Amino acid sequence: METGEGMNEESAEPSTWEKISNWTTQALAAYKRKPISHWILLLLSIGGMLVAFPASSLLSRVYYANGGTSKWIISWVAVAGWPLTVLILFPTYFFCKTFPTPLTLQLVLSYIVLGFLTAADNLMFAYAYAYLPASTASLLASSSLVFSALCGYFIVNNKLNASMINAIVIITAAMTIIALDSDSDRYDNISDRQYIIGFIWDILGSALHGLIFALSELIFVKLLGRMSFHVVLEQQVMVSLFGCIFTTIGVIVKKDFQGMASEARNFKGGEASYILVLVWGAITFQLGVLGSTGVLYLASTVMAGVLNAVRVPLTSIAAVILLHDPMSGFKILSLIITVWGFGSYIYGSSTSRKVSSS
Repeated sequence: METGEGMNEESAEPSTWEKISNWTTQALAAYKRKPISHWILLLLSIGGMLVAFPASSLLSRVYYANGGTSKWIISWVAVAGWPLTVLILFPTYFFCKTFPTPLTLQLVLSYIVLGFLTAADNLMFAYAYAYLPASTASLLASSSLVFSALCGYFIVNNKLNASMINAIVIITAAMTIIALDSDSDRYDNISDRQYIIGFIWDILGSALHGLIFALSELIFVKLLGRMSFHVVLEQQVMVSLFGCIFTTIGVIVKKDFQGMASEARNFKGGEASYILVLVWGAITFQLGVLGSTGVLYLASTVMAGVLNAVRVPLTSIAAVILLHDPMSGFKILSLIITVWGFGSYIYGSSTSRKVSSS
């Protein structure tokens, strides 16, 4: 009898083709539940994350590789495109029949703090791209996932399970490998001291990015109490606006606006190339932010995590192909380990979400 029961259980196990068929049926059902406009917006958002963000990173490196020197200008470029988000925000009030979120003193102060932290964060990453290859800088920046998880745990009381802790350890190990292999990917015109500065600022910028992410989530939980598309865009506009104000003050104090004319004249490719690099840097960064916002709202944080994991190797590979970044065996190993760490975190996040929903 036991043998017969075992055979029945074995025969009840669905085959691989049945699993594929079930998955296809579920996917088609999910597709039909949403209007075509939803999927078009989601595809555009995914494109923003996978194309615009890597392009923004590469353009920052192109700026420094072709004669640009100012850290404040690149920081300013990262937030100067905030009016693009306004152009997306205003139509949502009419089409979605919503109203702007009332601005309280506490909410405005929160936006000011986040704007200041964003300005500081952009400046840190500007130092990273000035002294590190784009592939290395993007790999190190992926450590922001570690800091997002830790800050979320301590500030917002987000859950951490074994898979997430495993991801933190794995990504930390990948960053250590890059640190130990620093001699293989340093540019000839970059000194040891500059490389170390770039490395440290990249890690600190990633840590601050994780803190900003956790504080943004805290604002939604404590002050806004809801996460609709126009509310997310409003926060992005306000934070970028204050970040632009703080960064503009820094640029004025450092007199870097006056130095732009000289930089443009000495830029490889001429003034037109200089302007195009900065303009497209501002546009691609904002498109990347809008893309990540869209994915978070239209899909899930898990989907955003998956795309973030894909974005890291895409940026590194593009930097090797387009900018001829050095790619050692240790960096490839670090890249593989980083993607593995992302996968572990995504699995842990989805598991935690299923447990909490049940």
